[in-house]
Amino acid sequence: MLPAGVKGQSPLRVQGGALCYGEKMLKVKLLEYTKNPERVVAMAARLCYSPIGAEELSEKLPNETVEKMVKKMLATGHGSTIEHASFTFGVEGVSRALTHQLVRHRIASYDQQSQRYVAEHNFEYITPHTIEKNEAAKEKFDGIMEEIQKKYNELVELGVPKEDARYVLPNAAETKILITMNARSLMHFFNLRCCNRAQWEIRALANKMLEEVKKVAPVLFSKAGASCDAFGYCPEGEFSCGKVKNKF
Repeated sequence: MLPAGVKGQSPLRVQGGALCYGEKMLKVKLLEYTKNPERVVAMAARLCYSPIGAEELSEKLPNETVEKMVKKMLATGHGSTIEHASFTFGVEGVSRALTHQLVRHRIASYDQQSQRYVAEHNFEYITPHTIEKNEAAKEKFDGIMEEIQKKYNELVELGVPKEDARYVLPNAAETKILITMNARSLMHFFNLRCCNRAQWEIRALANKMLEEVKKVAPVLFSKAGASCDAFGYCPEGEFSCGKVKNKF
């Protein structure tokens, strides 16, 4: 049986404040990161060419040298040095459609809210802008979400386990996820997902993640972003938005 007061409820949908469509529902927070990430990168760079150890290098590197070394690593593409800095984000208000794309970035760690263990008797969902601004489409979309909620609740009432009832839930269902990436993986993620050609929801996530890391490592991520911003050219060929010259 469903918990008291649950039967007949509709899924939570777009409303002002925390619950609204698209990026307005998105919440991204940098929870943890390598202490002094730019100093760690500079230390790794210097260690490759120094007879002394990492601890002594860390203590002796002046701030000016740290900035200089980080810029040099970015310019020369010495990527292994920036892998020593890692960043952990808490993300809420995104769809399952987004996280299916996100986990394709393999050099990362993820933990996601489980639909197997967390009941979805009153699930929230993400409404795309193209549907939100189309009154007829929005009415149909909301109706489908309500019907899915009803069928999910009915399945659970019939004794179907949550891990099986979840099969009816939509890609639009809201989820929460913890993400950890090192700086090198983040750079690649931003190259692909800050691009105008990236799907709108994951692009919004990438832009907010970039805003967060720039607060704590502004030099390291000074040139991070879409490929056109990072490299000055577009690798998308015939699919380019035309912002800059194509590579091919």
